[in-house]
Amino acid sequence: MDLHSSDHASTGDGIASRTIEIAGKTVHRLGFGAMRLTGPGVWGEPADRGPFIQLMRRVIELGVDFIDTASVYGPHVSEEIIRTALHPYPAHVLITTKGGQTQSGPGSYATLGRPEYLRQECALSLRRLGVDHIDLYQLHQVDPAVPFEDQIGVMRELKDEGKIAAIGLNEVTVDQIVAARQIVDIASVQNQYSVTTRKHENVLDYCTREGIPFISWFPLDIGALAQPGGPLDAIAAQTGATPAQIALAWQLAHSENLVPIPGTASMAHLEENVAATTVQLSPQQLAKLDALAG
Repeated sequence: MDLHSSDHASTGDGIASRTIEIAGKTVHRLGFGAMRLTGPGVWGEPADRGPFIQLMRRVIELGVDFIDTASVYGPHVSEEIIRTALHPYPAHVLITTKGGQTQSGPGSYATLGRPEYLRQECALSLRRLGVDHIDLYQLHQVDPAVPFEDQIGVMRELKDEGKIAAIGLNEVTVDQIVAARQIVDIASVQNQYSVTTRKHENVLDYCTREGIPFISWFPLDIGALAQPGGPLDAIAAQTGATPAQIALAWQLAHSENLVPIPGTASMAHLEENVAATTVQLSPQQLAKLDALAG
């Protein structure tokens, strides 16, 4: 697919960022990661779904139109809350979900890429989200116990059957992306990436050359980059922004192919993250941030 990026102006207190085409839809380059719409440890029900339903509606009000979730979040709870909050979905909003992991308790994950499981997970995500097809369905993690071509093959079958419109990959190497593209078109790649965690820089470079959007999860390094006293404090003080906003603004400036998806359970943090799209960093500040790579 062709990468498309263009200027987009903010309205009111909403998002102001460039846009990118993912799976046939043009979305803002700051998305929302819906992992935390659950109980503690991404496990079970929250004490009250109501605040999370309001949070998701505020996401859309602020102009965020790329929402990332997964069947394993809860499990199932995140997808259900998204449906309650947003269904029927606005036509411009892209909701992507993932299959290929299981969770047996708080923070206890296992990879499961057997074709019959991926097929089942897709069917259940369709039901929970209340859609007849998923715009972008991602392989949550490559299962080393299952032939890679079998995992990608069932994703291609689901696409051919009209159950998914586009296919994404998570936590993959360049070689795995190349191998997958021999079987089916790949619409996106999602790997962990932040101003201080750049082990996948070569994957970002490859995706940029090939026009494949790169979605960065944990763009705030599990919140560490948002803490006072951290490596972004000096530049935050210079700009009047928060450290979290600096971390996100750096990603938006670093590559037009990057789509950070910060997640939060807090309305205030959501609005803080969206405001990062208005932060302008000087070339000198960007150079200092570039030098933070570990």
